[in-house]
Amino acid sequence: VLLNWTVMILYNYFSAMFVGPGYVPLGWTPEKTQDCMYLQYCKVCQSYKAPRSHHCRKCNRCVMKMDHHCPWINNCCGYQNHASFTLFLLLAPLGCIHASFIFVMTMYTQLYNRISFGWSSVKIDMSAAKRDPRPIIPFGLSAFAASLFALGLALGTTIAVGMLFIIQMKVILTNKTSIESWIEEKAKDRIQYYQTGETFVFPYDMGSKWKNFKQVFTWSGIPEGDGLDWPVRDGCHQYSLTIEQLKQKADKRVRSVRYRAVEDYSGICCPVTKGVKTFFTTPCTEEPRIALSKGDLILATRGLKHWMYGEKILDSAADGGIRERGWFPRKCVEKCQYDSETDQPVDGEKKNR
Repeated sequence: VLLNWTVMILYNYFSAMFVGPGYVPLGWTPEKTQDCMYLQYCKVCQSYKAPRSHHCRKCNRCVMKMDHHCPWINNCCGYQNHASFTLFLLLAPLGCIHASFIFVMTMYTQLYNRISFGWSSVKIDMSAAKRDPRPIIPFGLSAFAASLFALGLALGTTIAVGMLFIIQMKVILTNKTSIESWIEEKAKDRIQYYQTGETFVFPYDMGSKWKNFKQVFTWSGIPEGDGLDWPVRDGCHQYSLTIEQLKQKADKRVRSVRYRAVEDYSGICCPVTKGVKTFFTTPCTEEPRIALSKGDLILATRGLKHWMYGEKILDSAADGGIRERGWFPRKCVEKCQYDSETDQPVDGEKKNR
């Protein structure tokens, strides 16, 4: 049984790794030209981003139904390998639970006749078992240490990977991805911020957990659809989610603030010369850092106490210019007198972000 767990775990692991998530074809455009107004354009792939697709910086491609980039499979989790990845997250804890049971029973049976209890101490004789016949495999001190170490690994894997499985099942049963859950949260924040009175309804939730489950898991192992066109619930537009993404992108540009670099920054992850607090509070994320030179202009979109995230304007034109995005120390920049997008003075009307 343990060998069967191993085979199934490795099969789904390598399937998620080598099958891949599926990529939007290079140069892809929707069948109807007028639908291009609802989609974002990817300059790297030279194509429009299909609904539910996002560009991955690590894979350098637009990934269909992208959930996240997983470093453990060195690939993205998306449309084609979402089922394999989730099955791997299920089978790995089950196999580790079985292995933990074997380790616990092995140590229990081997130590049962080796332990002697005194009035003030407990002694374990690891030299030999006090019974006849002797075990087929000698169980000495090294075997005990190896079993204990393996038990710790198995329990740790069960907890860590099991939590990831629960997270994945939550998004699958609502027919979402981790990125789409974040988009939905930002949609609610945008509506509340501007008090528009509109209601955002996630378009791909079929209203039934079983129907959402079948969107990912099928008997053939091939997910439904082609990864480009998706069924939507009644009352929703085919491009409801992409339209919301465009609104959030426009809102992001309006609410961004222009900063000017007053110190040079090399772009290293943990800069020692920028202060102790900056060094120890570096963002725990895979997002890049951007190097700054004195005088550079940056459009900051979000930030922490000692770090900020934004886009460095390399071209003289703010719109259409080439930009580098990433984190940089707040200590290295100062706010410009005028807002980045509207060229209006920054006053108290702009809410705290």
